[in-house]
Amino acid sequence: MKTGIYPGSFDPITYGHIDIVKRALKVFDKLIILVSVNPNKKSLFTETERIDMIENVLSACKDQLQIETNQTLTVKRAKELGATHIVRGLRALTDFEYEFQMTHANRVLDKSIDSIFFMTDNKYSFLSSTTVKEIAEFKGDLETFVPSYVKQKIEEKYYK
Repeated sequence: MKTGIYPGSFDPITYGHIDIVKRALKVFDKLIILVSVNPNKKSLFTETERIDMIENVLSACKDQLQIETNQTLTVKRAKELGATHIVRGLRALTDFEYEFQMTHANRVLDKSIDSIFFMTDNKYSFLSSTTVKEIAEFKGDLETFVPSYVKQKIEEKYYK
């Protein structure tokens, strides 16, 4: 069984993330979504809330997914969970430069874990969780960026 791991903060999950998941599932039998928890980073959503949103919006492919949290090196967690590849999405040249460096660092740490990259769909090439939160903060329309369940959760955070 081919297993990939898709790490990220998913704070919140966007249509860009969902696009990468669906495309990765065409390559891997199983995809582990790794919700990164960085104690030095202020997140809008708790890890439990992020997992809930991921489970909700990806319920149609739940049989191929596993959702985990992570507070260590991704390459180390990938090995622990039996993944052979780290899945990453690329939006722009700046993403490539960062991912290029991370891939080489990961190879030094563990040569058995490789990276696989998916170019985002053009319509999501600008999209990030940070962008979504900024739009929400100024009461912009989120409909084209996140599923309705995620939109509802964001609005609960910003407009309670």
